[in-house]
Amino acid sequence: MRCMVMVRATAESEAGVMPSQQLLEQMTAFNEELVKAGVMLAGEGLKPSSQGKRMYFADGRRRVVDGPFAEAKELIAGFWLWQVRSMDEALEWARRCPAPFEGECAIEIRPLFEADDFGEAMTPELRAAEDRMRGEIAGRA
Repeated sequence: MRCMVMVRATAESEAGVMPSQQLLEQMTAFNEELVKAGVMLAGEGLKPSSQGKRMYFADGRRRVVDGPFAEAKELIAGFWLWQVRSMDEALEWARRCPAPFEGECAIEIRPLFEADDFGEAMTPELRAAEDRMRGEIAGRA
């Protein structure tokens, strides 16, 4: 099972406060554990929403809104993409994670959809296209 593990933004991360050397060392050690265990597929921190944009879709139109975005508790400050056997295993790894920020902070774990989750709507042609694209991406890595 693949899952996305999202680090929720805080007021400090949205203000651009950088992590301490100690936290960077702790996160690096944790990331090394994830890599050695074959769990981590990807992971990155995100710059504050003030450096981002949102695209809204409605009635066939698109509208761009510049950051910053109002609610820090609804924003993501970083993410991992993990390959685990179950949600329980993902929770075991999350329990080992250093707190991403001082004070109150949160990590959200969400499973990714797999091709089989789409049922008959995922035709053999769509599945072949998906497999082809994944192969191209893997070839670039």
